[in-house]
Amino acid sequence: MPLDYVAKRIGIFFLIVWLAATINFFLPRIGGKDPIRDMMIQQAALSGSVQTGLEEMVEIYNEKFGLNRPLWQQYLTYLGDMSRLDFSYAITNYPLRVSDMIMRAMPWTLLLLTTTTLFSWVLGTLLGAFMGWPRAPRFLSYLLPPLLSLNAIPFFLLGLILIYLFAFHWRIFPLFGGYTQGTIPALTPVFLRDALYHSILPALSIILVSLGGWALGMRAMMITTRGDDFVNFADAKGLKGRSIFLHYAIRNALLPQVTALALVLGQLVSGAVLVEIVFQYPGIGTLLYQSILASDFNVVQGVIFVLIVSIGLTTLILDLIYPLLDPRITYRRA
Repeated sequence: MPLDYVAKRIGIFFLIVWLAATINFFLPRIGGKDPIRDMMIQQAALSGSVQTGLEEMVEIYNEKFGLNRPLWQQYLTYLGDMSRLDFSYAITNYPLRVSDMIMRAMPWTLLLLTTTTLFSWVLGTLLGAFMGWPRAPRFLSYLLPPLLSLNAIPFFLLGLILIYLFAFHWRIFPLFGGYTQGTIPALTPVFLRDALYHSILPALSIILVSLGGWALGMRAMMITTRGDDFVNFADAKGLKGRSIFLHYAIRNALLPQVTALALVLGQLVSGAVLVEIVFQYPGIGTLLYQSILASDFNVVQGVIFVLIVSIGLTTLILDLIYPLLDPRITYRRA
């Protein structure tokens, strides 16, 4: 691969990260909310007393977090911190650091979404490949309508339906949470079993919705591939249907699926925001939602910056390995 192309793509990656990070800095401040003042007023309301010296405390916290400085100075400080992956302290949960809060929530989201995404991709791709192959069992054709119907339902809406049926009505699974309240998270068999039990409904909502999309995409590519010359030539040579299916049809139809999978994996964290909110799952989505409600600029900026970098890196890696996935793709000049 030409080095100038690699350098160009890396430069575009940093440009996109900078633009997105800039928007990420200014958007939370457009609303004009004062997170320090709101936090102080909320604490005073919870204590049931009038907070004395409120303005002095607000000024101290504003100075601590640099919110009393001009906006352009805050922006330069923000860029410097982001370049070092230093997200500072959480405003509404001081003295917790934003990086610590993200690291606590990230494993929950990654385990849930990575498992469900890969499982739905593999199963949906296999189903779509068989559905688009004329010699596949006939009963598979009856699976497409229900899968497409489920695919039209948003994650969170199906999650609400599952909660009503399996948690509220039949009481088979818990209503919310990632583990039983009062339990201390630890890598023990008892806790892992409890966490798995709580993750079944959110995982099921993601898998059922995603299956139809993966199956439909793979089915369309298989139908297109069936009419290509190399498949007809392999059939004319007398190759077995299994060999044509595995080594010719699926292999060439997989490229768009791999592309879509890479983009979905890059957006794993952002894709579960509403699902985690519905199930009150202790992941990145719930953390982002709570931080937006509290106008905690530092946490919102830290979470969204992680999303920006993950999506940008995934797209960059995918672009660079495309020639390895399909030798017909080349970035060399003719």
